[in-house]
Amino acid sequence: MSLTNSPDPAIREALVQQDLKHVLHPIVQHKVLETKQFVVTGGQGSTVFDADGTAYLDAMAGLWCVNIGYGRVELADVAAEQMRKLSYFPHTAMNAPAAALADKINGLMGGGYHTYFVNSGSEANEAGFKIARQYMKHEYRGEYRFKTVSRYFAYHGTTLATLDAGGMGERKAKFEPFSGDFVHVAPPYCYRCPFGLSYPGCGLACVKNMETTILGEGPETVAEVIVEPIMSGVGVAVPPDEYLPEVESLCHKYGILLHVDEVINGFGRTGKMFAHQHYGVSPDIIAIAKGISSAYMPIAATVVKNNVFESFYGDPAENRQVAQVNTYGGHPVAAAVALRNIEIMEAEQLADRAADVGKYLLDGLTSLKRREIVGDVRGKGLLLAVELVKDRATKEPVEAAKITAIVDFCRANGLLVGRGGGGRRYGNTITFSPPLVITRAECDRIVDTLDRALATLAIS
Repeated sequence: MSLTNSPDPAIREALVQQDLKHVLHPIVQHKVLETKQFVVTGGQGSTVFDADGTAYLDAMAGLWCVNIGYGRVELADVAAEQMRKLSYFPHTAMNAPAAALADKINGLMGGGYHTYFVNSGSEANEAGFKIARQYMKHEYRGEYRFKTVSRYFAYHGTTLATLDAGGMGERKAKFEPFSGDFVHVAPPYCYRCPFGLSYPGCGLACVKNMETTILGEGPETVAEVIVEPIMSGVGVAVPPDEYLPEVESLCHKYGILLHVDEVINGFGRTGKMFAHQHYGVSPDIIAIAKGISSAYMPIAATVVKNNVFESFYGDPAENRQVAQVNTYGGHPVAAAVALRNIEIMEAEQLADRAADVGKYLLDGLTSLKRREIVGDVRGKGLLLAVELVKDRATKEPVEAAKITAIVDFCRANGLLVGRGGGGRRYGNTITFSPPLVITRAECDRIVDTLDRALATLAIS
């Protein structure tokens, strides 16, 4: 059974029935799928096509990940070539594509890093937690440093540990109780400051809250702090420029590792190759995924500073090696595709493009603030959001049903947008993370469609 961009109702219906009988989909309710299906058959640039022949501008790049756009046949060619040479071997041995990719990542990070390969962002953060704990056992003998400090409304993955690290109650509720190894602090969500303050007069109260928590828990019990440079899941919360450097200073002060989650932020998304590079920090552990291959192959990595790596180096009898293994980690085909993906990003200067086109899109979205329902517009590069409120003074969020209606209107008009998942109360944000190859004309279409959605639904 195959589908092309030319609709064939019979083939489409056969695929739908096959899917409904045998596939378990993530997040979506299957009862809804019985009457409302979205069968995607192809893509090119910033556009995807469904089985009915309809084209959609994908303003979310899939799940924040198709950075170089759809339809890049050169990545298919690289994959086929590598499969003919070596399709797979466990990464306890060396292979050329993984070695070259690790070398490339080290260079992109500014040097001084080793890379451990996995398959997804969740696994990259999970491995980071384990590496941090094992590192602390090596370096702080006699202390029990095992806790991770995270932020409320954060998202770091779907494993039990990464869910625990995350701060979204509705994502965690069905899997509780958790271990208590992850301690949460206030996020740098300036539009909704947890302390009722305004930047810069706030004095970075969120960082002070983090330090108070570390002291309350006892620094001798804390292994690491994990942060996304820009919090994506809550609706693209961009922190003050001083925030991340101040967090890094806290980590240095108390001998704690700084673990930066670049799963969404990374690979050009924010206008630099990695978002932490906007802030001049040097993380100890960095989780990367999604844009590393623009989702053409499943691959991710946990990148660690050389001084962290050195803690795992020694004679075999010392048993210091990383106590972690991954069947597909360092997969030669995935690594070859990721390396070619990065070469394309560099050749086409897509990080710089994201900064330029992202500012253009941000300006366009900001123009929508003429509508009272638009409470805040924010972002960096091509990671953007529009937060919708009932009242600008109180910042009361609009109802979830209205957000759903806006998302549905956009899709009915050929535009795919996202929605923030900032908890039971703050899911009132429309998010944008388009391919980095998006054009200004396509940005104009995003702004126009969202504007019409707000007007047509009579909620302006």
